[in-house]
Amino acid sequence: MGLIAFMKEAGEKLFGRGEAKAAQESAAAAPTPVNVDAANAAAAGAIKTYIETMGLKCDDLAVKFDGNYVTVSGCAADQATKEKIILSAGNVDGVLGVYDDLSVTASEPESQYHTVVKGDNLSKIAAHYYGNASKYPVIFEANKPMLSHPDKIYPGQVLRIPPAA
Repeated sequence: MGLIAFMKEAGEKLFGRGEAKAAQESAAAAPTPVNVDAANAAAAGAIKTYIETMGLKCDDLAVKFDGNYVTVSGCAADQATKEKIILSAGNVDGVLGVYDDLSVTASEPESQYHTVVKGDNLSKIAAHYYGNASKYPVIFEANKPMLSHPDKIYPGQVLRIPPAA
């Protein structure tokens, strides 16, 4: 099981709404082990729902949250889906890292990860990793459905950089 690090303050805002928000407020109001457990369970549920909303399929997907870290387990069909599940879980505001306990049905080469910094764009990232800025669509496609447009990346976001073909 590996740990992939993320920036806690960067990412999708899942915990500020719905059941996850209510559980967090409850835990903050009266911090008892039961409330903390409920908040963590609600956050794990919100992250799992987010992964499923992205259309990422994983047999026996399980998500656990402990207040800072997410653990994902199950079996993904391929390496790309596995990596997208990890990124979906990690690119959530409040998550410091993801413990990867996922397996894959079909083994493939692993991608690299890139943490976006101010001034980055997909062309600049493609030039760095592939030596060719015009290969930015490869990175964009590799990060769908988390990315909806090539220009919508933000500092702190972690992106998949698939091996050069």
